[in-house]
Amino acid sequence: MLFVADSAKERIQTILKAQDLDDNYFVRVSVTSGGCSGLSYKLDFDNESQPNDQVFEDNGMKVVTDLKSFLYLCNTTLEFSGGLDGKGFYFNNPNANRECGCGESFAV
Repeated sequence: MLFVADSAKERIQTILKAQDLDDNYFVRVSVTSGGCSGLSYKLDFDNESQPNDQVFEDNGMKVVTDLKSFLYLCNTTLEFSGGLDGKGFYFNNPNANRECGCGESFAV
């Protein structure tokens, strides 16, 4: 399961509305090679499903990931932090055993 915190839900809804994206759009999360620690998160809006997509609904939000990425993301919560000290979107990933200083990459 992938989870969406209230803070991330509010920000996602704001972005979808600002970009005039309809209800067919969802959050696509994936893991790619790269970054200081070896793996990086990727977050996009999408409206097309792929054959091996894993689909989750939490907190009224649809979150989709590919099967390979899900192995790294299982039980991860998408969060958002705003303000002067804010990180923007970030992932609270219980599977990560190391993260880089900026929080944009991780290792398992």
